[in-house]
Amino acid sequence: MSPDEPNGQLRLDATANSRELIDQWVNTLAQVLESMTDQKPSTRWQAVSGTLEEVGPPQGPGEEIEVMWWQQALNTESDAIIWIGAQRATWLEAGGLTLKAAGLETVELSEARNTWCEILGQTSSPVARSISAMVGREVNWQTGTEPEQAPGVLQWASVFLAFAGEPLPPLLVGVSPKLVELISAPPAPSESEGREPEAATPDPLDGPSVPLTSRTLDLLLDVDLPISISFGTAELTVKDVLKLTTGSIVELNRGVNDPVEVLVNRCLIAHGEVVVVEGNYGVRIQKIASRQDRLRSIR
Repeated sequence: MSPDEPNGQLRLDATANSRELIDQWVNTLAQVLESMTDQKPSTRWQAVSGTLEEVGPPQGPGEEIEVMWWQQALNTESDAIIWIGAQRATWLEAGGLTLKAAGLETVELSEARNTWCEILGQTSSPVARSISAMVGREVNWQTGTEPEQAPGVLQWASVFLAFAGEPLPPLLVGVSPKLVELISAPPAPSESEGREPEAATPDPLDGPSVPLTSRTLDLLLDVDLPISISFGTAELTVKDVLKLTTGSIVELNRGVNDPVEVLVNRCLIAHGEVVVVEGNYGVRIQKIASRQDRLRSIR
């Protein structure tokens, strides 16, 4: 199939920036899924063109296949939109694997659906940074939502996922003509042109760093967050709580030599040991919590 379609539109893989956009999204999705499920999925994609009926999953007479849609638009360009459509089997498997990696034995449908939305939300920042580099100015996504109806005629990519060699029904990624036009245009002159680039700021909690170019990052660095140390927890019946008096002892679920938990905004961030610093208690960090541990702590 040639890059030029009969209706005059370019296929999604016809320009370098379009290919880079989809590559970025697919690679980011794979990284997010690997970090949240402890399994690395295999991925590939191909460009497809046509109406949703033409590029969507094949259906038999009277058959209706459930597809969950997710959309995000750029803050500066409300018509620059990306859509992601996932069949039930795909979002249920991805969401279920994530929740099971976090320690849940049974997964409800609504939990898997919400987790899939969280997974898609995690892909937004790296893709926004990629678009920012293409257009020469900073752009960000609006909060992702589930649209009331499926999108119309778009330029599409069919994305194939497989866990442990088991392929899932492909995702459909649709890109609006406005977004394709935006990333295909020559980049606008950057305000920082001619200046030394700022050093990238790594995220120590998420493993390999991704360069950050947001000029608002410094504002976030001054935000105050409450930090607390958890020595352990216990569960008591109301009857036992009412019996507590001065001198009562509550046994915690942690041994004397077990590490304590460092909580930031009530979310587990690290494990450490208690030390004394100039007459005050402190905690020496021994291990940064994994993404699965953090997800498990906010259930």
